[in-house]
Amino acid sequence: MRPGDLRSHRWYGGDELRDFSHRTRTRQLGINPEEHLGKPVIGILNTWSDINPCHMHLRERAEQVKRGVWQAGGFPLEFPVATLSETFQKPTPMLYRNLLAMETEEILRSYPIDGAVLMGGCDKTTPALLMGAISAGLPAIFVPAGPMLRGHWRDEVLGSGTDMWKYWDDKRAGLIGQRELDELERGLARSPGTCMTMGTASTMTAAAEVLGLTLPGASSIPAVDSAHHRMAAASGARIVGMVWEDLRIGTVLDERAYADAVTAVLALGGSTNALIHLVAMAGRGQVPLSLDDFDATARRVPVLANLRPFGEFLMEDFYYAGGLRGLLSRLTDLLHTDRTTVTGKTLADDLAGAGVYRDDVIRRRDDPVAAEGGVAVLRGNLAPGGAVIKHIAAQQDLLRHTGPAVVFDDYADLKRRIDDPALEITEDSVLVLRGSGPQGGPGMPEYGMLPIPERLLAKGVRDMVRISDARMSGTSYGACVLHVAPESHVGGPLALVRDGDPVILDVPGRRLELDVPDAELAARRAAWTPPPPKFERGYGALYSSHITQADVGCDFDFLARAGHNPEPDPR
Repeated sequence: MRPGDLRSHRWYGGDELRDFSHRTRTRQLGINPEEHLGKPVIGILNTWSDINPCHMHLRERAEQVKRGVWQAGGFPLEFPVATLSETFQKPTPMLYRNLLAMETEEILRSYPIDGAVLMGGCDKTTPALLMGAISAGLPAIFVPAGPMLRGHWRDEVLGSGTDMWKYWDDKRAGLIGQRELDELERGLARSPGTCMTMGTASTMTAAAEVLGLTLPGASSIPAVDSAHHRMAAASGARIVGMVWEDLRIGTVLDERAYADAVTAVLALGGSTNALIHLVAMAGRGQVPLSLDDFDATARRVPVLANLRPFGEFLMEDFYYAGGLRGLLSRLTDLLHTDRTTVTGKTLADDLAGAGVYRDDVIRRRDDPVAAEGGVAVLRGNLAPGGAVIKHIAAQQDLLRHTGPAVVFDDYADLKRRIDDPALEITEDSVLVLRGSGPQGGPGMPEYGMLPIPERLLAKGVRDMVRISDARMSGTSYGACVLHVAPESHVGGPLALVRDGDPVILDVPGRRLELDVPDAELAARRAAWTPPPPKFERGYGALYSSHITQADVGCDFDFLARAGHNPEPDPR
């Protein structure tokens, strides 16, 4: 490309009134012509916020990205975009993933931007930024926020989320008291960055790297490591090169890239949320990807990353053991290493020299954590559209289980009754939560790791079969069947379950069945009444009118469909 070919030239390079106006207002910003004219304009989309601890260092990292852009001869412009804080936003940031995706797409489309640097990492931020960038179609590179440091309490190393659930149950069971809980509160999260377990954040930033959208090794670097500063600057420099090369995001993201992302997510034992997000991302590019692709890949990909919530180690250990590049170097026969990444080179080039330095953290192929990928897709009369379970993080004797249902109509009902002494429940019961899907939640909150009753915790029970149309945190664990589709709020079979109904879970057989005669289910369906809508106006009403189900990515139907929007005319 030449300077006159730049997209930003359409705003700045002509001799008409609007070009003069754009140049005038740029001088108002204190910017001289030689600083930006004829140079790639790089939009830096920054999800920094005072209320997002995962991203609290991104204000500083944006300055390092700008340094790289300037050094490579580009002109950076920073855009603050919505932050999706997993720890604070209610009912769930998943409700707003598509809102950030829309904002990303429209900012990139409507401003004089030639290429984009996308800065994020907290769970829903990564897919939201990437979905918007895919729809916009410009050159784009992703800068992951990076995981936080290990947690510590007394003589124990802690993993955020994972150990929070563990010790909260210990508190409910009477094994620890308020003093211990206060100490844990100060030790679980000790630095900027995302969860340091293989939760949704690290799963999705790893997926972004495997897709070819980050610099090699970027997703594993701890947030506070000086290598993270250098990566940010190098990413800023690289996006300038991508603009001149006209290396667009759609060129990188083909069917092979998504197949490799699925392989990597499964080898990492990654979050179940990745299934929803990757399906949605692929849909934006009209690349076919389904739950069945995950399940088929899981049967041939071993789990090599020995990371919590199911393993021993944390992301800091993973980084020093060789990081994602090290893990991928042990899977090259399962990857499409001849495809192009944002480096302009092939994945094989990006993996050159990668190695593993601790076999206990990143296992060998002949000594895996598990012989098959840790996620399974289930189907049956209870989940005709599919459901998922992270069986590697479950109590293994529960993976084939039949038990009577104990049904909760929504999360408020669950909280109110789970510890009621009158509740008829045993460790063999199957906890069923409905009203928690994309429409019913609303937003499909992370309710899927249903709490175990206190009286069972006190007896030493630490896992039970739990089924819901909700999601669960990638840091969670247990025999939790999630994402049941279609959800109960729209009349899915989960809406028909009653207390005492036998529920059959058969993970090896990939079955989820309600052992109730078809005629009885038909009678229940005829008597079922749709619940009222959750929203009457605003974004929530838009969401409710257009959100799709979990098996197809929970995108908005009007964003996922094929079609092209014209470039805006800045004149």
